[in-house]
Amino acid sequence: MKLAGLLILCLALVARAEAPPVAIRDPQAPAVRELVDLAKLDAGLRFDLRYATPDNFTKTTLYPVAKAYLHHTAAEAVVQAQRELAKEGLGLKVFDAYRPLAVQWTMWKLIHDDRYVSDPRINAGRHTRGTAIDLTLVDREGRELLMPTPFDDFTERAHRDAKGIAPEAARNAKKLEKVMQKYGFIPYPFEWWHFDFRDWKKHPPLDVPLEQLP
Repeated sequence: MKLAGLLILCLALVARAEAPPVAIRDPQAPAVRELVDLAKLDAGLRFDLRYATPDNFTKTTLYPVAKAYLHHTAAEAVVQAQRELAKEGLGLKVFDAYRPLAVQWTMWKLIHDDRYVSDPRINAGRHTRGTAIDLTLVDREGRELLMPTPFDDFTERAHRDAKGIAPEAARNAKKLEKVMQKYGFIPYPFEWWHFDFRDWKKHPPLDVPLEQLP
């Protein structure tokens, strides 16, 4: 009986350790108030917020408003990267940033592949913390530079170690990776466009709809 009881206790501890963190749903919570609207930073960032339109892999509109939010420390780092690129006549175009947990669940139900969509049952997502961003490089006219694949291409060609990528696309992806790393972002291995701010695991997941943010 003692051995059985110990086994049950161990299984309970493992289950608890694997449980995802609880998402914050209060729009007035301190963690939510730390999010900033990237468009309000007046940094010259460009936007193509696909999930606010049907032009995305789900073929449905997931966000009711076309806005991109990040935790203020991550946002400041993006601005620094943007300013450095501007010296070369380049810039950043944002595809996605903070994502409510409810939207993460919608995506996961469609793409059961945690290389491309975080399994919310494990970590409640990456974008849900306001510290992940999807972006690409553009020239001074806002034209996207050639990259290994289009955004949200869920194939191995989007991986950072993909082989057979056109040299120009590989150089552009490496340039984006280098500048984002310089300002504290960690490149995600399976998507050339995805970056997590260095302390992302310390931030709680959020489930506040975009329309409830200022």
